[in-house]
Amino acid sequence: MAVLKFRVYYEEDEAVYRDVVIKHKQTFAELHAAILKAWEFDNKHQATFYRSNDNWDRGREISLEQYDKPYKAPPLLMADTTIGSEIFDTNQKFIYVYDFNKNWTFLLELINVSKEENKSITYPATSRVEGIGPQQYGTRSLLGDKFVDIEEKYDLSKGEDGFGEEGDEDSDSGPFDNEGAGSDSGEDF
Repeated sequence: MAVLKFRVYYEEDEAVYRDVVIKHKQTFAELHAAILKAWEFDNKHQATFYRSNDNWDRGREISLEQYDKPYKAPPLLMADTTIGSEIFDTNQKFIYVYDFNKNWTFLLELINVSKEENKSITYPATSRVEGIGPQQYGTRSLLGDKFVDIEEKYDLSKGEDGFGEEGDEDSDSGPFDNEGAGSDSGEDF
């Protein structure tokens, strides 16, 4: 049975990717679950694949379910569509969109086809991880959870810069206001 290897790029940074291996008889629903697992995303949102070309144009849609939106042609359903049935090129490309509100977009490219499957692997599987991927919710960095701990410790929220109100022009007078105003004490600071 043929095993397909897809490189799944994060659209905003092609240096960040995951390689996913899957059998050609498995479905797009299984590929969808494998991508979410590889990128550490939850499975709580809508998703769709588009068959694509070398210019990354969106072609035939392969959807998790039929959504309430206009279609040029009815979408194929992930659960009913095998990966192999949609491979028309040796470097077949797909676009994967997850969470239509956040619009997470990943670019998939077929990079290898193997006739032999590895008996020690449960397919689909992630075979390579490159770069620090985006975090679905919150902040992820080289510091990992340490940054999140700092945010919580100092109660930093979106829009906060971490500085107090001292020195704001709108605030009441500070400890040095009017001190020595109008007098010449002869001291230089």
